[in-house]
Amino acid sequence: MSTEKIIPIIFSVIIFMFPQSAPCKDAAAGEEVDLRFKIGQMIMTGFMGYDIEESPSIVKDLKERHLGGVILFDFDLRTGRPKRNVQSPGQVKKLIEELKAHSSSPLLVAVDYEGGKINRLKERFGFPATLSHGKLGKKDDLNLTYNESSKMALTLSILGFNLNLAPVADIRVNKSNPVIAKLDRSFSASPDKVTEHSLAFIEGHREQGVLTSLKHFPGHGSSSTDSHLEMTDVTKTWSKKELIPFERIIKKSKADTVMTAHVFNANLDKKYPATLSKKIVTGILREELGFKGVVFSDDISMKAIVDNFNLETTLLKTVNAGVDIIITAYNRGVDGEDIVGEIVLTLERLVKEGKISKERIDESYERIKGLKERIKDGPKST
Repeated sequence: MSTEKIIPIIFSVIIFMFPQSAPCKDAAAGEEVDLRFKIGQMIMTGFMGYDIEESPSIVKDLKERHLGGVILFDFDLRTGRPKRNVQSPGQVKKLIEELKAHSSSPLLVAVDYEGGKINRLKERFGFPATLSHGKLGKKDDLNLTYNESSKMALTLSILGFNLNLAPVADIRVNKSNPVIAKLDRSFSASPDKVTEHSLAFIEGHREQGVLTSLKHFPGHGSSSTDSHLEMTDVTKTWSKKELIPFERIIKKSKADTVMTAHVFNANLDKKYPATLSKKIVTGILREELGFKGVVFSDDISMKAIVDNFNLETTLLKTVNAGVDIIITAYNRGVDGEDIVGEIVLTLERLVKEGKISKERIDESYERIKGLKERIKDGPKST
């Protein structure tokens, strides 16, 4: 029997050794929700550790900060070591059950599971093989894309994930793009193909009850640099055709959520990158394209942001831009700094100072609440 066939069988046996977790209760249901709870719901963070015992700080964030979401990684960029949250299928499932059990409300549990190189659940950990967006686009078989997506979503659902930060709706404009094309993350250079395969990918996930996120708005496919490493300027390379997949998918009501890109485009906003830009998030995504759902920031600990803006400016501009959930890859700094706590306190102060309105927080809270009402625990099919 081939390795390709053996791995899914082993995965299924291991994973079903652990029982399905019960849905989390929303502590805020039927009660007046305070500002701190709403702000906590607007944060999604990563953390260190294979289990709760290794990361008591995430328990504190869940219980005391009412954290809205967590994101799991397999690799620690700060140390350069493949030790973060993923060790085996059984371990991941148990970790997610523990996280949900400590949450005061339904918890978004997310992962970057695009397939191919951008895949936190790798074969070497005991997970099934996957195909990249690029490979699926080259085969150009929508049934194949749907079937592969459905299998991936079933893996996520069995483990307890309810949100996949995929598909990538970026067009492969620049074939030498270091963070999109070179990593085989785009379905195609054709807006039509990117749209069609993204829709098939989304449908495969919906079949298994897993939410998705279109990324990276308003398009990262024409960049020549990586926003993880530096400010990425697409002023001279970006064109409106990069909006086509987002626009079409939104019009079909298939976009569960959208993630912003840390790309700078002086033709759209002369001062701020997309994540911090009200002109882009509210003006283009919400008003022009009509998106009414939850908007995620890309990771605000990426160098495109931290090398150019302090935390207060980042939070002020990102929330006022129209972003609903702020992602940070770490809940603690290298010296143990309480990053989530600092985000909560800064946002509270900005609201009290009138720099962010309570109405703006309420808008995000209502959108997040609506998204969480769609969370389904456990797989639809096996």
